[in-house]
This record gives sequence, structure tokens and C-alpha cells, in this order.
Amino acid sequence: MQNKKKSNLWKYCLAIFIVFIHIIPIYMVIGLAFKSPYDHSSRWVLPGYFYLKNIYTALNKSGMLLALKNTILITGLSIILIVVIGAMAAYPISRNKSKLNKWIKGFIMGVMMIPPLSILVPLYSFMADVGGINTYWGIIVALVTFQLPTSIFLYANFISTIPVALEEAAAIDGCGPIQTFFRIIMPQLKPVTASVIIITGVFCWNNYQFALYLLQSPKVKTVTLAIAGFFSADAANMNGAAAAAFIGILPVIVLFLFLQKYFIQGMVDSAVK
Repeated sequence: MQNKKKSNLWKYCLAIFIVFIHIIPIYMVIGLAFKSPYDHSSRWVLPGYFYLKNIYTALNKSGMLLALKNTILITGLSIILIVVIGAMAAYPISRNKSKLNKWIKGFIMGVMMIPPLSILVPLYSFMADVGGINTYWGIIVALVTFQLPTSIFLYANFISTIPVALEEAAAIDGCGPIQTFFRIIMPQLKPVTASVIIITGVFCWNNYQFALYLLQSPKVKTVTLAIAGFFSADAANMNGAAAAAFIGILPVIVLFLFLQKYFIQGMVDSAVK
């Protein structure tokens, strides 16, 4: 047992190092968010006071409240579409073991490897032609399109682990394919749905490149654009930006805390095959 613990020691050290690397930015953001702009002490030192004017500036003068409303709306609708469309598309792919479906699944995995920035110019041109600039539906279509491959991939792997006998029993009771999916399959997808919500939701919430080009009007700006507004060619308000970033990451942290149990289970189950 002692030898086994020693052999696993490097794993614990590596895990601690990775956690430390991820905590540093959050630590810096919290320190700057509650530190006065006139406080020039090291950013590694947390202030011994709470300077709440940065939070006030982020909420009222930068339009952060409007940005939060827009981001919640865009992210929420995107997640709903990603979950529903992804699950429905993955169901026939995982159940019909044909060469065509294998090719489709491989194609979906290939699409996951395409960097979004590589097709940003034609995407912007297309959205401009169809009137999708400065609209909620335009950014939602872009986000859903790029996150559906991840959703389909996770759902397809998870559905493959569900016994077919459940669907056969439902068919005997008179359920059609649509009823079987929503009454039998969909309730079994809670763990992987939590994974899909967190993975795709964080991408939609933190997205900057699509929002920068597709949402040019201040009325539809998102959290990332509101944070970027603290920086200009002449000056930068680091404390205000840190306060805005602190406000922006709170909903994501709360969402993860509520879904972390299902997230871990869903990631493990989806990786079985």
C-alpha cells in the first residue's frame, strides 16, 4: 500500500499544480475587483478592505446589467436548442448501426476540429446577407451550429450504453419512435445533459469572437463585450474590468456547483465507448 501511495504521489502533485494554475486568474480578478485604482500594491496581495465602487462602475456605467440580460437570453436559448437538437440527432445515429451513420459520426467529429475563426469572414458575410447582424437569432444560430457537434458526440456515446430492451418494451406498449425518445430515452440522459449544458453553456457565455462581429450594437452587447469596453487605445480600467469579470463568472460558477455531480458522471459515461 505504501509503494502504491508513493507511485501515485506524482499524480497528486500534478493535480495540485493544475488546480493552482487555474486558481491564479480567479485570485487576481477578485483582488483587483475589490482594490482601489489608487492602490498600487502587488496584484498578488489581496486588499485589506472592500472597495465596492468598482462593482458599482461595472454594473451601472459599463452597461453590465444589460449585457448580463442579453447573455442570459442568448446562452439560455442556445443551450435549449443544443440539447434538444443534439439529443434527437444522436438517437438515430447511435441506434442505427449503418455505414452511413458511421460516416456521419466521423464527419461530426471532423467538424469539431474546425477552428471557428477560420470561417469567421464567410460567416459574417452570410449573416449580413440574411440580416443576422445585431440580432439575437443571428448569434444564437452561430453558437448552436458550432456546438451541436459536441452535443451530438456526447449524446450518441451515452445513448449507446442504454439497453435497447427499454425501447422494445415501449414499442410493445404502443409507443412510437417520438414517444419512445421523449418518454424513455430523454429521462435517461440527465447526466450527459448536465455535461452538455456546462460545456456548451460556458462556450456560449464566454464567446467573444462571434459577439464582436455579429453584435455591433450596444443594445445587444454581451458580457465579454462589456468587459472589453474597459480597454481602449488610450487607457485601461483594470479594476473595473476585473469587477465586471467577477460579476460575469458568478453565474457560471453557480451553474457548475449545481450540476457538477451529473457533469462528472456524464463525462465518464459518455467516454465509455
